[in-house]
Amino acid sequence: MSNKSTAGGVGGKLLAVKVIILDEADQMTIDAQSALRRTMESYSKVTRFCIICNYISRIIPPIASRCAKFRFKALPEDAMVDRLQVIAQNEGVACSNDMLAELTRQSEGDMRRAIQMLQSLHQLCDSELTPSTVLNINGLLPPERRSLIFEAGRKVDFNRMRDLVDDLFADGYPVAPLITQLFEAIVSSRAGLESNQIAKVACQLALVDKQLIDGTGGYIQLINVLALIMRNEHVH
Repeated sequence: MSNKSTAGGVGGKLLAVKVIILDEADQMTIDAQSALRRTMESYSKVTRFCIICNYISRIIPPIASRCAKFRFKALPEDAMVDRLQVIAQNEGVACSNDMLAELTRQSEGDMRRAIQMLQSLHQLCDSELTPSTVLNINGLLPPERRSLIFEAGRKVDFNRMRDLVDDLFADGYPVAPLITQLFEAIVSSRAGLESNQIAKVACQLALVDKQLIDGTGGYIQLINVLALIMRNEHVH
């Protein structure tokens, strides 16, 4: 995408330049970025490049060093909720403030993602949108089912834990988001664990996440993680 603009020239004169905007530039291969660098050098007098990326570490140094860097923080939750309320009202979408707050948390400050999720929820759900619908569309456990897992761990009831895992797989919950959700729950609430026990569980969760990426079976990995949580809660 490109557009004509003006920039300061020699002696205060305005210089007409072409502005080229490259979105998701960090998805380009190394060879493509090298070719882009040569293009930038060849047309630097008449062209300005706006490079948008999520991870600047994936941009090769010859390009990154030639750019003025502007970093944007995630939007505040209150600002996102207010804007989503305006969109929901204009589109006639029935949703509560709690639902919009949950939607904001799941989008991690990404307004575009939040709007897309709101659109998907409106298309998939006929009734009023709730926090539970946000969790469902992201394949995440509602708080009450997550509490059952930690309750089984505190009671050292492995058979109950296995039944809960069977129910999760029967309902189609993906394992990777569940691992992330368990980690966040343990870190935020501590789940009755000491700091060293949390560290052990976190290391196991990281190992399981890698094994899932490598293609191992999710059922065994989830059972393994929950059994480790159970052992640590029992020790505590």
